[in-house]
Amino acid sequence: MYDTNSRMSISKFDYSFKFILVGDTGVGKTSLISRFIDGTFYPNHEYTIGVEYGSKNISIGNKIIKLQIWDTAGQE
Repeated sequence: MYDTNSRMSISKFDYSFKFILVGDTGVGKTSLISRFIDGTFYPNHEYTIGVEYGSKNISIGNKIIKLQIWDTAGQE
């Protein structure tokens, strides 16, 4: 599970968006999410079983936006 902003209170954002990432098994969904959230890249990440969750707060202008990203197992 990823969460780079756990220290931030739930009331400290202006907008919240939820995304579900779906795609074939082994195409790099988990690696893409970990690169975006943590800044790390795992080229040989284990397959996701079930669902993993990550969140990140970003700021655009003077607004804080909370992104909630759900990483699903491969969906052929």
